[in-house]
Amino acid sequence: MSLEVSIHDAQTSILRELLFHPEAGYTELQAPTGLTSDHFNFHIKRLVELGLVEKSGRGLYRLTIKGKEYANKLDTDNNTIERQPKVAVLLAVARISDDGTTQYLCQERLKQPYYGYWGFPSGKMRWGETITETAARELKEETNLEAECTYLGIYHEHAYQEETGDLLEDKLFFVVRCANVRGDVYEQFEGGRNVWLSAEAVMAKPKKYTSLPTELAMAKGELTFAEEKHRYGKTEF
Repeated sequence: MSLEVSIHDAQTSILRELLFHPEAGYTELQAPTGLTSDHFNFHIKRLVELGLVEKSGRGLYRLTIKGKEYANKLDTDNNTIERQPKVAVLLAVARISDDGTTQYLCQERLKQPYYGYWGFPSGKMRWGETITETAARELKEETNLEAECTYLGIYHEHAYQEETGDLLEDKLFFVVRCANVRGDVYEQFEGGRNVWLSAEAVMAKPKKYTSLPTELAMAKGELTFAEEKHRYGKTEF
C-alpha cells in the first residue's frame, strides 16, 4: 500500500488520536470525529483495510508500522499531511576534452516542467536507496554511463512563480561527483538529450536553470552547501 494514499478527514482525526496513544478504545476514538456510530464504523474499518490501523486482542485499536509512519507525517495542528521537499540527486559528470578543456555532461530537459532548459542530470531518490546508489542508477538510466560516484554536498532550492509569488517546488539535491566515466553516452532519451559542454558553453544557452552557476561551483568543489530561492514565469515553468 502506498503511504501517499489520500484519506478522509475523519480517518485523519482517528490517526491523530492514535499518534498520541499506544492504544485507544472505540469511544475514545469516535468522540473527536463527531460522527455517528455507523459513519465511524465505516472509517475505522477503512483504516484497517488500508493497513494503517489494527485491532488488538483487548478490543482496542492501535497504529500498525505503516500507520505509524503515515501518522508521523501529520501536522497535528490542522490534521493534514505535511508536504515534504522533493529529494533527488544532482549529477556532476566531468571529463577533460582533447584540447584540455573541462567539459560537463549537460542535459536539455524535453519534458514539463522546465521544457527546453539546460542543466545537470538529476533524478529522484527511491525508497531505501543510498545517495550513491541513486546516482549510479540515474546516471545509467539517463546517460548509459557508469562511474565512481562520491558525495559532494547539498543544494536546497525553492522555486517560486514570478507573477504570484507562489511556491512551486521545494527541492533538496544531494550533489554527486561522477568520475572515471565509462560507456557510450545516450545522445537522446525520453525526456531529454545529453551533450558534453564547457561551463562557458552551457552558461551561454538562452534557456538554463537560474541555479546553474551554483551547481557549477559545487561541481568544481568550490561549495559544499547552498540554499537559494529562484523565480520562474508562467511560460518558463
